[in-house]
Amino acid sequence: MSLEEALRERSGGRCELCGSEVETSVFEVPPNADGSAEQSVWLCGVCREQIEEPESADPNHWRCLNDSMWSQVPAVQVMAWRMLTRLSSEGWPQDLLDMLYLDDETLAWAQAGEPGDDDEDAVQHLDSNGALLQAGDTVVLTKDLNVKGANFTAKRGTAVRNISLVRDNPEQIEGRVNGQQIVILTQFVKKSG
Repeated sequence: MSLEEALRERSGGRCELCGSEVETSVFEVPPNADGSAEQSVWLCGVCREQIEEPESADPNHWRCLNDSMWSQVPAVQVMAWRMLTRLSSEGWPQDLLDMLYLDDETLAWAQAGEPGDDDEDAVQHLDSNGALLQAGDTVVLTKDLNVKGANFTAKRGTAVRNISLVRDNPEQIEGRVNGQQIVILTQFVKKSG
């Protein structure tokens, strides 16, 4: 069975991200796609274009990830994670990311394909001990933090799961504490695990 036939059968002929049947084709998931069905997804033309040209991404199109992120296919999970991460500043994608669980191997694959990984000048986020932080990490607060505008104190020792990085500021991350999405200074966290 060819790659195209295998993916068409697995997906029922529908885009594995949005469910469309229009202009569907094989998309090999970078960075180390080997031409197998396990490392590829069946995508429609709209999803493919927005993945390949991030500036053209329409956040409302990607609300479909609310369903497809639960796929049991690792390649689909990787693409859902990447698009939710890319759009996390919209608010609702971060809520979905907070619910999404990827095993360690799948998460490493998802993070490896993010643009800018090879850029030596990329902003690096370091915790209070100098450990490199990445999107999706879990951190622990190293001191009590008064959260402005939310009227609560985030207590020392609180775990903040599935953080996102503030792209243009290496001293800030975002995470959910007490159900609120907040900005946290990296000097007050340490990487967990």
